This record gives sequence, structure tokens and C-alpha cells, in this order.
Amino acid sequence: MDQGKSGFSELAKQATLQPQEMPAAVDTSNQQLLIGVAKDSTFQENRVPLTPSSVGLLVNNGHDVIIESGAGKGANFSDTNYSEAGARIAYDKKQVFEAEILLKVDPPTMEEIEMMKPDQLLISALQLTSLNTDYITALQKKKVNAVAYEFYKDSSGSIPIIRSMGEIAGSTSLLIAAEYLSSASGGKGEMLGGISGIPPTEVVIIGAGTVGEFAARAAIGLGASVKVFDNSLFKLRRLQNNIGERLFTAVLQPNILSRALKTADVAIGALRGEDNTSLCVVNEQMVMQMKPGSVVIDVCIDLGGCFETSEVTNHTNPVFRKHDVIHYCVPNISSRVARTASYALSNVLTPLLMNIADSGSFHKLIWERPGVRHGIYVYKGQLTNRHVAQRFNLQSKDIDLLIGAHL
Repeated sequence: MDQGKSGFSELAKQATLQPQEMPAAVDTSNQQLLIGVAKDSTFQENRVPLTPSSVGLLVNNGHDVIIESGAGKGANFSDTNYSEAGARIAYDKKQVFEAEILLKVDPPTMEEIEMMKPDQLLISALQLTSLNTDYITALQKKKVNAVAYEFYKDSSGSIPIIRSMGEIAGSTSLLIAAEYLSSASGGKGEMLGGISGIPPTEVVIIGAGTVGEFAARAAIGLGASVKVFDNSLFKLRRLQNNIGERLFTAVLQPNILSRALKTADVAIGALRGEDNTSLCVVNEQMVMQMKPGSVVIDVCIDLGGCFETSEVTNHTNPVFRKHDVIHYCVPNISSRVARTASYALSNVLTPLLMNIADSGSFHKLIWERPGVRHGIYVYKGQLTNRHVAQRFNLQSKDIDLLIGAHL
């Protein structure tokens, strides 16, 4: 009997040393998302973060989308367009703010932040120039997760929304310049570009980034003579390579820029610094020497402007004259073509939402994708963007450490 027990005990010991089956991990991917799209109340903001076609894609993949009534009106998307795509139309803003993921174009107001809840994900613009300490503090108290889409990077390392909005602003700026050169808009009555036997319009572009590149493309396409200035030789070379033809380029030097502006019919300011601020490189004396009736389009006015004479205007009263030079200084040029801009926003945000669902949660996604992590400025109530922290003398925490601590 003892031998039997001993043999059984030995067999049991051997069994415990054998590989054991582990419980299968629960698949948390492809989770259903509840997405809310709030109507922006900012003055003359006409864009919407999701178009009806994107809503249809999300709904067909099992997600629930709540759209505040009238959210797409500025971009000519009706509530019917959204409801037919499968969205629920909310007539009370509080219903939208019950969603686990909240989308807006502009940052939420203080009243809207009050309606938010802990661990909610906010995806919107940050707009550093209009930011204040109270806004950041309010988000921290709510312990939300906030992503600034103008800092979010895709898998290639580029910032897709800034790129898209830059393409729109660059191309649109030339169309605006053409409008204000015409007699119908009080201009000097010239066609932007030129025809046979008539010297082409001279266009000076300050800044060789995305805005400058697409402004140059539009100007060249219309037959204008183009001069591009930037303080980065790399950006100037890249612009020429992207356009695929030789054009006048120069590193920013006041004397050369001043001579170019004296004969320019159109000047476009699109020069941004490394810290996403504008650089004022055209003083008032340079503007005074420009031709009467010439047009200035200051695309960087939302960051302070590239021209000393620039003053913020709006879509209702977009221009003013100073030293007989027409100035167009509307901060939100892309909202002028709100439908196109909304498609551009939606094309970036929709794949991001699908990736969140495929990963199982936002927290897992940011562990897997550093580019998304780059856009976070508040995580679980902690400020993680050092530029914001330095601007308001606040303390920030490393996002990588926070993510690791919460896994």
C-alpha cells in the first residue's frame, strides 16, 4: 500500500513538472467605440472633424457615433447626411459629452470642459497662441486624456493634419491674392499670372514649408514669376526638388528680400520657427516701399504674422489697406473652404479612431505608436507637453514614464 502511495506521489510530482496549459488571453481588440462630435462655437469656425462618409465607415465597423445637431452646417453637411450614414443626432450637447471619445476642431470651452468626465479622450486642436493656464488646469482636474491633432505624427514621422491644412492654405492663398488683384474687389485690376506679351505677376513667398510649397505650385501653374525665401537651405532645396523645376530661391537676407518686395505684386508670409511660432521678417519700411495695390497674404497671422503691418482680420472683413498695400490677415484660411478642409481632417482622424479600436484601447495604442504619443499634452490629468509647461511655468511629466506606470 505504501509502495502504491509512493508510486502515485512520484507520478503526481512528475505531472506538476510538465508544461501546463495557460488560460487563453482575452482578445480586447476591435472594441466598440462611442464617439461624440461636438459643434464648434468659435467665431467663423466652419470645419467639422468627421464627414458623413467617415461616419458611415465607423458605423459599419460596429462603432457608435453621436453628432451634435448642426455640427456640419458650416461645411454644408446636414443632420440628414449624418443620420443617413448611421449617426445619432443629439440636440443636447451633454449627450455628446457622454461619449468616451470626443472630437472637436477647436479646443473645448471652459463650459464644455465642465461636462467632461475622467479618462475621456479629447481629440482637438491645442492652439498655443490662445491657450491659458485655466484651460490646462481644468483638463487636469477632470483627469482626461487630451491629444492635440496638430502635433500628432503618423507612421512616417510627418504631422498629417498640419500638412493637409498647409496644402489648403498655400493653394487658397493664391486664389485669394488673385481675387484682391481684380478690379471687382477693389484691386488694381490685374490678372494673377500673365498672358503672351504681358510680363507675369511677381509673387514673393516667405517660407519654404508646406504652405510655401503649395503656394509656389499654384503661382507657377497660373504663370506667375515666383521667388521663395527661407532661413533654411534644406527647405529651399526640398521645395525645388518637390516642385521639380528651378525657380528663384534665396536665404533670408533683408536687402535681397526688400528688393524683391519692391517689385512684387503679391507677397505671402508663411515662415514658421522651429517652436511653431511665426517670424516677423518684413518691417513697416519694406511694406511702404511695395507697389501701390499690391497684396499681402499673411498666413502666419495666427502666430503673430510675418509682416510688421499685419493685423488680425476675419472672413467678414478680411482685408485692410496700409501704405496703399492690401493686407489679408485671416487666421483660419482653411475654414474659407470648410468642406475640403473637413474632408482633410476626417481622412486623418478616421484611421486614428480605427487604430484605437483595433488596439483595444487608446492606452494600448499609444504604447505601440510613438507618433500618437507625440500629440498628447494631458494624460490621466498630468501635463505631458514641455512646451506648454514652459509657456505657463507649470510642471510636466514624461509621457513614456506615465504610460509605463499605467500598463
